[in-house]
Amino acid sequence: MTQARIIDGKAFAAGLRARIGEDVAKLKALHRIQPGLAVVLVGEDPASQIYVKSKGEQTEAAGMRSETHRLPANTSQAELIQLVSKLNADKDIHGILVQLPLPGHLDSAPVIAAIHPDKDVDGLTVTNAGRLASGLPGLVSCTPAGCLMLIKDVVGDLSGKTAVVVGRSNLMGKPMAQLLLQADCTVTIAHSRTKDLPAVCRQADILVAAAGRAEMVRSDWIKPGAVVIDVGITRLPSRDPDAAAAGKTRIVGDVAFEEALEVAGAITPVPGGVGPMTIACLLDNTLIAARRLAGLEP
Repeated sequence: MTQARIIDGKAFAAGLRARIGEDVAKLKALHRIQPGLAVVLVGEDPASQIYVKSKGEQTEAAGMRSETHRLPANTSQAELIQLVSKLNADKDIHGILVQLPLPGHLDSAPVIAAIHPDKDVDGLTVTNAGRLASGLPGLVSCTPAGCLMLIKDVVGDLSGKTAVVVGRSNLMGKPMAQLLLQADCTVTIAHSRTKDLPAVCRQADILVAAAGRAEMVRSDWIKPGAVVIDVGITRLPSRDPDAAAAGKTRIVGDVAFEEALEVAGAITPVPGGVGPMTIACLLDNTLIAARRLAGLEP
C-alpha cells in the first residue's frame, strides 16, 4: 500500500503569509490602514517568550504594526485588564492577543472577556464563539482555522464527509467541529469518556486529533485513506538510550505517525504540519479585523 501524503503545513503557511502581505500592502495603499497586532506577555515562561518573538517577527514581515507588551510575573489582575482596555481603545491596534498560559495567580477568563470581540484575534471570547456557532461573521480560533485550510487543500469539497474531532477544548475541539459542520460534514466530537474511541475514530473520513496525549491514535484507529490532522505536540525522551540519558528529546503529536503513514491517505507531521498555520492564521485574523473595523467588509 502507498504511504500517506504528508501535508506540508510549513509551505502552505508560507504561501498564506505571502498573500496576507500583498493584501496588507493594498490596504495601506488604498485606505492608508496598517493592521496592528498587540501581544501581551505576562511573566518569563520560556516557551511563551519564543512564541511571542516569532509572532512579532512574522507580523512585521507581513507589513503590519507589531506591539509586544511584556509585563512582570507579579502583575495584578486589575493591571492586566487595564492594559487590555487601553488596547481596546487604541485605533492603531486591530488585534489583541494575551499569551496563555498566564501566571498561576491570574484568572484568564475575565482577561479574555475584557478583549473587545472585534479585536479578539484568538477567537476566544464568548461573543466570537457564539458568532461561530450561529454561522455569523466573527474571528475564529487560529489553529482550527488553519486546520480547515489544510483539510480543504487536500480534500476539496467536504460536503457529506464524516469527520471526528478528538478533543473538546474551547480553543481547538469545539471550534474545529463547528467549522467542519459549516463545511457540511457529519461531525462527531469525541473525548476521554467516549465509549470505544478507536471504533468512533475508524468511521472518520477526516480525523482531527487534539486530545493532548502523545501518540494516542494508533494505526488501527484510522480508516484506510482518511485525512489525519494531528494538532498535538509533546516532547518525549529520545528513543536512543544514550541520547535520552544526555537529555535529548523528540517531538511527537497525538498520532503514532510512522504507523499512521501506512494507513492514512494524508497526514500532517509534527512538527511542520499544523503548527506553522497558527501564526499565519493569527495574521489573517488581524487583517480581517482591520478591514471590519474600517467598515470595508461585514
